[in-house]
Amino acid sequence: MTAKIELRGVNRVFPIRRPGENGETQIAALDAVNLSVRTGEFLAIVGSSGCGKSSLLDLVAGLAKPNSGSVEIDGKPVGGPSLHCGIVLQGYALFPWRTVRDNVEFGLEVKGLPKPDRRRIAAEFLALVGLTEFAGRYPHELSGGMKQRVAIARALAFDPEILLMDEPFGALDAQTRETLQEELLRIWEQTGKTIVFVTHSIDEAVFLADRVAVMSPRPGTIQEIVDVHVPRPRQNGSARLSPEFGWVRHRVWELLHHGKPAEVPVRPPIQDVAAAIAPSTTI
Repeated sequence: MTAKIELRGVNRVFPIRRPGENGETQIAALDAVNLSVRTGEFLAIVGSSGCGKSSLLDLVAGLAKPNSGSVEIDGKPVGGPSLHCGIVLQGYALFPWRTVRDNVEFGLEVKGLPKPDRRRIAAEFLALVGLTEFAGRYPHELSGGMKQRVAIARALAFDPEILLMDEPFGALDAQTRETLQEELLRIWEQTGKTIVFVTHSIDEAVFLADRVAVMSPRPGTIQEIVDVHVPRPRQNGSARLSPEFGWVRHRVWELLHHGKPAEVPVRPPIQDVAAAIAPSTTI
């Protein structure tokens, strides 16, 4: 697969002013980050709080600029926000005065589409996330999981090539979170979008992603990118029983807690991974 997103030698520094001190202090958030994301890939990023995960997404989205290095999409420098990227945040960021349908149509309005086209496209994506019957409701009438479905539909409706997701399921209960993980994989498989997904959950990263990028503590850099060979399609009940899932989870945990170890434990043979998965179980 070709590279959709390319970061080369990226550094990001924030000036801060400490109480009682004169002048500003420079805090390095990202240090010499090199990262290539393939077209159509699902890449998860994990790391400790404050390691620069969200800063990295901001750079890809064009919401910030690196102090040095380059950020490119399709070989072209990112110069600012564009319709190439859709963003889904943990806090939903829905407009409370707009209905579900109108929230989904927001990006289409920005693109200048006429109302009939907006309605048709919004209906398509509300159906994709299973919220057709809630089109006329307002955000305060929805559960947290439903709000996040609306946020995903809104991000997809204007047809971005890249979906950037920053802890989108972090505020949800465990059962809703697992349901939306499977829904997100279904949507990704149907749409073929390139997804970059930031999370604090190792299990979530391994379950969702083709690869997991592990970041070091601040200043953040990419310690290692771990391939995930758990077969697709994946379901929570069966994928987590795979020896490959356990190996990747342990590898990511070791990197986060102890850095890059000198020795790497033996990985399960790839050809045995699919055979080791138990029959699907659902709650």
